[in-house]
Amino acid sequence: MKSSLLSSYQGLKESKKRTISIIICSGAQCLDITGPAEVFTFANKQMADFGYGEDQLYKIEFLAASKEPRQVTTGLKVHPDKCFYEADSIHTLLVGGGTAKSCLDLTDDSQFLEWLKVKAREVERIGVSGSGTLVLAKAGVLSGHRATTHEKYIGDLKKYKDIEVDDKAIFVRDKKIYSSVGRSAGIDLALAMVEEDFGRKLALLVAREMILYLKRDGDQSQYSSYLQAQLKNNRFSPLLEWINLNLEQSLSVDFLAKKQAMSPRNFSRCFTSEIGVTPARYLEQVRVEKACQLILEAGISQDVVATQCGFSSQEQMRRAFLRQKGILPSKYRKQFA
Repeated sequence: MKSSLLSSYQGLKESKKRTISIIICSGAQCLDITGPAEVFTFANKQMADFGYGEDQLYKIEFLAASKEPRQVTTGLKVHPDKCFYEADSIHTLLVGGGTAKSCLDLTDDSQFLEWLKVKAREVERIGVSGSGTLVLAKAGVLSGHRATTHEKYIGDLKKYKDIEVDDKAIFVRDKKIYSSVGRSAGIDLALAMVEEDFGRKLALLVAREMILYLKRDGDQSQYSSYLQAQLKNNRFSPLLEWINLNLEQSLSVDFLAKKQAMSPRNFSRCFTSEIGVTPARYLEQVRVEKACQLILEAGISQDVVATQCGFSSQEQMRRAFLRQKGILPSKYRKQFA
């Protein structure tokens, strides 16, 4: 991995550092700020391990309306490096989400909104998380673009009729504008930026260094089918957990009904009513979601993926992928691996 990574970046020492400028305000979500900052920092450290300067890839700076410390949601105080209007040569501008008050503080600051409009045109790209999406919307930056935000703010974002709102993806890239649902998805967004800049190998190394279970791509839903079902209901929670751990088994409705101590007919009726989909559809959804994770891992064939996810054959997995994702597994792997 190390040698193949280094061979890709022989000209890196002559490349220009990318300045990552992160807007902070009192009440900002800590993870929206520290998550992406850690990703870019770990990217620097990875390349430092390979003999390059520790800040060769990215220079990270925090911006605010003044240089007074800003207290974020965890109580942590962040000291801005400079006022936002002093910043120049920004490559990537990031605006995090926060509390309702912090969002209002930014949208009510006409000087900041005007600066944001100008910088949005100048920077190479701009990223935003959670409620911060509403700040970009208020500034007119998202006009004519596709974007997403946390489910709590989807309704507010849809009030802007000139924005195409994706209410399912964890993050969206439309030209040079990245938007995410915030929290941990800000990390996914930053990893996508590292991948765009220096390739998937470095992004995966950073993800591994941060002990992330999975490097998620933007098309994944904000919530997995398993989590959505758990949020809806407690009656079937033990069964849902068992299913999630035993997807490779042959899980018929009769088998699941017996495990739940119900008749097949009553089980199907109650499951569909409380979970929102039939047992068969739910099984297909979670199996495809697991397959999406496995199919991106190098060296795992589609035949093995199908077996581990409980599909009877590759063909059954192909049909399920088409229904759930609209594409074949091979195209999914080509697009994201």
